[in-house]
Amino acid sequence: MKNWVIRKIKKEDNQSVAKLIRSVFDEMEIPKVGTAYEDPYLDLMFEEYSKPKSVYFVVEIEGEILGCAGIAPLENGNPKICELQKMYFLPKVRGLGIGSKMMDECLEQARNFGFEKCYIETMPFMHAAQKLYRKSGFEYLDAPMGCTGHNSCPVWMLKDLQN
Repeated sequence: MKNWVIRKIKKEDNQSVAKLIRSVFDEMEIPKVGTAYEDPYLDLMFEEYSKPKSVYFVVEIEGEILGCAGIAPLENGNPKICELQKMYFLPKVRGLGIGSKMMDECLEQARNFGFEKCYIETMPFMHAAQKLYRKSGFEYLDAPMGCTGHNSCPVWMLKDLQN
């Protein structure tokens, strides 16, 4: 897969990003209740990630959005902790190393915002995602942090951004 680029989301990307996220939920049979699927801003990602200390990236290939991920402050958590949010890729770009590049971009932006740690929630059956998170330095936690509203995501991980 050539000519892909990671860039910040634009307002005109909202519909494509929401469709991509929903399609991954359907494909992987991720619960829709208690997950990102229910987030009220799923159709307004540009606006949501225009808030302070927030950024959302898309992977675009020849005008088509094939992946996405973002950073935002952890909801109801320590202000020095951010959350890696809504990292999803369509099947045709998985396993190509694009996820690692997206992760690097997100974590670099988190450091630039001044965050000290990065939190993530995921599903137990998302093995490839967990492998990427572990490779990127995330470690498993015994309990959730903050209050994200994603009570159907029982796997929690944290990365120290200062080393």
